[in-house]
Amino acid sequence: MILALIFGGYTSAAQSENEIINLKKEKTMKVLFVLTSHDKLGDTGEKTGFWVEEFANPYYTLLDKGVDITVATPKGGKAPIDPNSDTEDNQTEDTKRFHNDEAAQKVINNTVKLDDVKAEDFDGVFYPGGHGPLWDLANDKTSINLIETFNRQEKPIAFVCHAPAALKDVKGANGEPLVKGKRVTGFTNSEEKAVELTDVVPFLVEDMLKKNGGDYSKVDDWGEYAVVDGNLITGQNPASSGAVADKLYEMLK
Repeated sequence: MILALIFGGYTSAAQSENEIINLKKEKTMKVLFVLTSHDKLGDTGEKTGFWVEEFANPYYTLLDKGVDITVATPKGGKAPIDPNSDTEDNQTEDTKRFHNDEAAQKVINNTVKLDDVKAEDFDGVFYPGGHGPLWDLANDKTSINLIETFNRQEKPIAFVCHAPAALKDVKGANGEPLVKGKRVTGFTNSEEKAVELTDVVPFLVEDMLKKNGGDYSKVDDWGEYAVVDGNLITGQNPASSGAVADKLYEMLK
């Protein structure tokens, strides 16, 4: 009886310790978010940046599951928010939470410089969209090298809406475009036409992905749609940000 009590207590203690270890493992998953630093919408005189919903939904989806998140931009410091994403019509529970979250505001106002991060320090990377990435992340050598490194390490790389623009010059291990032969999606030509920016943006995400050999697919404009091919996750539009975050988390577990 005494031995049973002792070993029973030992087993219980061991189980509790294992639960704590497992919980710590879950909480120490680390994801890098990469946002744009670009805030000018071509020659229109209007502002752009990152789309709040595409940051807020994935941010809280992962944060609430214990994931440690670092946010970086090419220039570091304050990441510009696309004012069009901040209108009343575009508010969601996640964006409202973001605007009332002092800690999240501090993160966005003090992003890490992209040059100062290493893929080795993270378990995966997520790129929110907005039109900004079309101008800076699409051509940023640090970002390109970072994505290529994550890919070599076979870690999850996730992009939503306009963020697949960051894949434009990214190469796979074979020297071919990373998206070549892979199932991908991203902001559609018809969605760009609907927001009347077809002639403003430097290139169309859908056209670029197809040109680079991606097996591009989509659903109806503004519908939720996310695609997984290996470690690559892409989402079509703002409505797809949650689906991309969920698939990223599943891949991280």
